[in-house]
Amino acid sequence: MKKKTYSQGTGRRKTAVAQVRLMQGSGEIIINGMPYEQRFVRFGDRQIIVKPLLITETMGKYDISIKVNGGGVSGQSGAVSHGIARALLKEDEKYKALLRGDGLLTRDSRAKERKKPGLKRARKAPQYTKR
Repeated sequence: MKKKTYSQGTGRRKTAVAQVRLMQGSGEIIINGMPYEQRFVRFGDRQIIVKPLLITETMGKYDISIKVNGGGVSGQSGAVSHGIARALLKEDEKYKALLRGDGLLTRDSRAKERKKPGLKRARKAPQYTKR
């Protein structure tokens, strides 16, 4: 029996981490054991997930298996997109210019800022009273 080969990529966004496996197939995207349409209900999140595939014109060419944990819905969709882009790059180096041009290979470093002492949140100060 022939062993199936795959390309792997790890994507991160905020506190979410996605491990992506990309293999030749019919275009099925499975996230944590369920189709991505069920896992991500919002249309915007689905668009973020398939963006690397649309840019490289590989939609329907690969079966994608993803394990994602941590963070919230938007963080997870960003992590999945980042992971797919990295896996596509390992699959074929010619996609680098396309993916880099749309900023899909760059890790989005924005995360929640820590709360500071004396403040109510990261930057919100208590209300000033004159008298």
